[in-house]
Amino acid sequence: MENQYNKTIAACFVGYVVQAVVNNFTPLLFLFFQKSYHIPLSQITLLVTFNFGIQLLIDFLSVGFIDKIGYRASMIIAHTLSAVGIILLTVLPKILPAPFMGILLAVMIYAIGGGLLEVLVSPVVEACPSDNKEKAMSMLHSFYCWGHAGVVLISTLFFYVFGIDNWKILAIVWAVIPIANAFAFAKVPIVPLIEDGESGLELKELFQIKTFWILLVMMVCAGASEQAVSQWASAFAEKGLGISKAAGDLAGPMAFAVLMGTSRLFYGKYGDRIHLDHFMIYSSLLCILSYLGISLFPVPLISLIACAVCGLSVGIMWPGTFSKASAALPKGGTAMFALLALGGDIGCSGGPTLVGMVSGALGDNLKMGILAGIIFPILLLMGIVLCRKAKEELS
Repeated sequence: MENQYNKTIAACFVGYVVQAVVNNFTPLLFLFFQKSYHIPLSQITLLVTFNFGIQLLIDFLSVGFIDKIGYRASMIIAHTLSAVGIILLTVLPKILPAPFMGILLAVMIYAIGGGLLEVLVSPVVEACPSDNKEKAMSMLHSFYCWGHAGVVLISTLFFYVFGIDNWKILAIVWAVIPIANAFAFAKVPIVPLIEDGESGLELKELFQIKTFWILLVMMVCAGASEQAVSQWASAFAEKGLGISKAAGDLAGPMAFAVLMGTSRLFYGKYGDRIHLDHFMIYSSLLCILSYLGISLFPVPLISLIACAVCGLSVGIMWPGTFSKASAALPKGGTAMFALLALGGDIGCSGGPTLVGMVSGALGDNLKMGILAGIIFPILLLMGIVLCRKAKEELS
């Protein structure tokens, strides 16, 4: 990779850390908000849905304006909104008549920033000159995992040492990261996704390509395969092992995030020696086995280990699908990346929802809910095979 673009890649890595802060810091404060501001838990849990709902909307709307204002301006706006939202979280609940409305407004602002980052970061890395784009993409996405793990660990440690009542100080510290990265994106070189004189595919053109639809379904399944287990891992650990919420967070989502990041880091380092399709196929098979292990093993500790292994198995799915899309549709442009991000977010929302619905219908049987979610890695595996066939037909 050319040295001048190393700073661009590094700024993109930090961009995913920012998104991890946006998505994972506020949920750590949910119970504190409930007690401090006397907000019903039903309203508090709505914040997660609202956050990802706004990000879904931005994924869709960004197709129309990112190319017009440019990637640099969009990146600066995304980081600025992320920082402003986090900072306002410390102010608005106190100054507005209804604290929940203050939290909701702050979440909306940083969710717009997070949604923009999801659409922007991958194509900026994809456009940078690189010997192996699949490696760079996998390494990039590993930083979301390290960001997630870091937010949970550092925040938990901060709350333990200084008390959760001082959470506003930590929020300001987290907000410094997007502010600093916004300044970085004002200076780093950014390569256009589509070369001068050419234009990316429009929505109508994308929708006419069979391979795009396969890739879109794969992105939905990648997000669902990941979050169907990740979102329920803490509850699974608490219920199955009878441990505390803090221990459940560390044993469940933390282990999941660390192993998912390890998978992405591994491919980011050795991807030039490993065929992407082979890695994705074996990962999908491991994911299917982990779902079976979570659902069918009678020993809770072994089921929890299967949860962690699931994190290892899903690591390549999201960045791998992005890389396959870039290779198969090099003129896909902003529209393709935005719709793939949209598909991924739909999966992130739909996977846990399916698990929850099936679990509820079967008497809160979480194991059977996760067993129902096995459909996602199965469909993703089928998508990889169909993409290979489509590529062979074209060649």
